[in-house]
Amino acid sequence: MKIAFRTHDLGAKGIDGVIYRLQQCGADAVQLVVYKFMEGVKQQPGSLTPELAEYIGKALRGAGVSVPLIGAYFNPVHSDKQKVAGCKAVFKEYLKYAKVLGSDIVGSETGSFNDDKWTYNPLNRTEEALHTVIDTFAELADCAAQYGVNIGMEGAAGHCCWCVKQLKRAVDGVGRPNVRVIFDLYNYLDMSNYSNYMDILDEGLETFAGRIAVFHMKDFVVRDGAVKQVAPGRGMFDYPAILAKIKAYDPEAVLVLEGTTGSDIEPSIEFVRSVWNDA
Repeated sequence: MKIAFRTHDLGAKGIDGVIYRLQQCGADAVQLVVYKFMEGVKQQPGSLTPELAEYIGKALRGAGVSVPLIGAYFNPVHSDKQKVAGCKAVFKEYLKYAKVLGSDIVGSETGSFNDDKWTYNPLNRTEEALHTVIDTFAELADCAAQYGVNIGMEGAAGHCCWCVKQLKRAVDGVGRPNVRVIFDLYNYLDMSNYSNYMDILDEGLETFAGRIAVFHMKDFVVRDGAVKQVAPGRGMFDYPAILAKIKAYDPEAVLVLEGTTGSDIEPSIEFVRSVWNDA
């Protein structure tokens, strides 16, 4: 098992700062989101140069830091089609440089018709939304195949792939062997289903057997009539039961403590490692 963080959740800027923070807190790996922690890099085509990709990859390899996932998240159903085209171009650049950066997978969520809010919209649950997601990720998977790498798809309750079954429909619709899944149990929860989270976990592990690249680990509470994220061990998840299932599914699982920041980092790592070792 490896514990990973998104680079920009570590509270450090620049590759040296990220590596130092990883070593300081004892994490093993990063979900690399270059334009969110490297000064001067933007989410636009051409911003990641070959030289910069080589510099980042070499530094991470030298420090023994693995990169189980590169994040190039974008909204494939955004109303601004020029923005979608630009984000797809960025995604393809990260596919091109993935191996240089130390990874073999670039991932994204499936978006929302609420554009930059990434929240529930009735249009998200239409066949139009599904077909747009399938067409977009099929194009990206074909590009990834040129470089011998994979794409990752992640579902969420407010997005076009709002449940395990809908993400499975999308993955099957893309129909490429180089599609992997980013599984985030918290993402699928809302007020209608949060008490059934173990059933959702079981469904996901069975449905995506052999395809889950990383697990996003969070926790939750119900507050003000909504499901709210908190750090692992601070909420309602039965972590011993959850990690026992994940460990049985994949003893070498990568657990990304997505959204865990600041003073929560070290306690969360200690908590997750302890529960995993006892599972």
